[in-house]
Amino acid sequence: MSFPLLTATAALPAIGAVVTAAVPAARRNAAKSLALVFSLATLALAIVVLVRFDPDGGRYQLTESHSWIADFGVRYELGVDGIGVALLALTALLIPFIILAGWHDADPLETGDASLSSFAAGRWRPTQGFFALILAVEAMVIISFEATDVFLFYIFFEAMLIPMYFLIGGFGDRAHEHGEEAASTQRSYAAVKFLLYNLVGGLIMLAAVIGLYVVAGNFSLTEIAEARANGTLDMATNTERWLFLGFFFAFAVKAPLWPLHTWLPNAMGEATTPVAVLITAVVDKVGTFAMLRFCLQLFPEASKWATPAILVLAVISIIYGALLAVGQRDIKRLVAYASISHFGFIILGIFAMTSQGQSGATLYMVNHGISTAALMLVAGFLISRRGSRLIADYGGVQKVAPVLAGTFLIGGLATLSLPGLAPFVSEFLVLVGTFARYPAIGIVATFGIVLAALYTLVLYQRTMTGPVKPDVSAMPDLRARELVVVTPLILLLIFLGVYPKPLTEIVNPAVKQTLSDVQKKDPQPEVEAAK
Repeated sequence: MSFPLLTATAALPAIGAVVTAAVPAARRNAAKSLALVFSLATLALAIVVLVRFDPDGGRYQLTESHSWIADFGVRYELGVDGIGVALLALTALLIPFIILAGWHDADPLETGDASLSSFAAGRWRPTQGFFALILAVEAMVIISFEATDVFLFYIFFEAMLIPMYFLIGGFGDRAHEHGEEAASTQRSYAAVKFLLYNLVGGLIMLAAVIGLYVVAGNFSLTEIAEARANGTLDMATNTERWLFLGFFFAFAVKAPLWPLHTWLPNAMGEATTPVAVLITAVVDKVGTFAMLRFCLQLFPEASKWATPAILVLAVISIIYGALLAVGQRDIKRLVAYASISHFGFIILGIFAMTSQGQSGATLYMVNHGISTAALMLVAGFLISRRGSRLIADYGGVQKVAPVLAGTFLIGGLATLSLPGLAPFVSEFLVLVGTFARYPAIGIVATFGIVLAALYTLVLYQRTMTGPVKPDVSAMPDLRARELVVVTPLILLLIFLGVYPKPLTEIVNPAVKQTLSDVQKKDPQPEVEAAK
């Protein structure tokens, strides 16, 4: 039996979570170091997966399949295609930076009162629990990218809500304009809203998963897709549409897509900055990934049927998210609304049903994860120095902390998809792919780029330029640990912006397979005949 590499990649952070949580309370630094070591070991395994993956090989590689709940046709089945392996690598890459960035975020505010009520109120922070929960989320996200059994995917798609709920509600942002009591109330509200929205989506998906089993007789993604392709499994039109809607609704909540997005600004605003990055750069990618893997592959006809409505919702997300970002006073909520706009671009690319659009959407998932992590983490370092999330409380930062301001600018320019930085390639492909089939939709979506430039540059101008405000006059520049967090992300944004070929070579074959599932081909350009 070959080494179960995919299982090991997901199991290692899960083991790390247990080990980190078991560290005695008095040894907080040991818990932090253990969490970092396990995250780096997971990254090493992810690199092995990436190296062993052959873009020109079979669709799903490094597969594992074992009987699990035989009476119900549930199997423990894993496998990665080009899209899954790219997002697996992104997750493993970001977690060590998230842990380093949050090195002091779970240090206790008070000692002596270690009760559950004190934890819920934010006065006592179990450091070991914070880092253990991050590793637990990593394990669940990774196995979600690997699962090829629908029921197995569903279990971890839902299970990741539990550690995320505690990360949001129990370890909230300390920089709150209305004091700790108000902050505790807002954290609780954000955590409950996050949980309820995603639980409702998950329950609707569970009904669709059960319906799929009734129709197909098993949960194997590969077997069901093969049966759909060769005609041995023929779903009634209405049945396929209802099942598609059940799956898509859950993924649209997770993504998040307008109008199911309202939990995200609250969750990102009230969570610590590393947890906010974990939400938007890692966890939310499971939703858009699942649209490609499950919606299009299991329900090709229903996907085409729903495309016009989904494209309209995606464009609304792009414009709506960008407009609300322009009007924000809170730095973290601005990034949250910008992310809603970016997820609109990702979903637009997926349902444009072109190779350029879907390749761009996959690249966008990876590039958005890197760029948002860079911008949000630097913003977090800024907020921790001043103790405020309000844009109006800053000014002239570039004169006292030029390295911080410079990295903030690069992260912001990546967010607005400046040519030469990684997100530009993905956004360009999404718009080209959309315009090829739906020119009107593509034109409207382009206005999102203009608005992105507006909210990014205005944010930089108001916080970094102008006279130095008294409260930031003594602000220190980035420290060594913070530079270790930010520098690799900035370099990666530049590298993938100049040379995206390593990433496109991995994802393009998987995109072609997905288009084949829905029996779509790229539209041919209309060339006027020479006279």
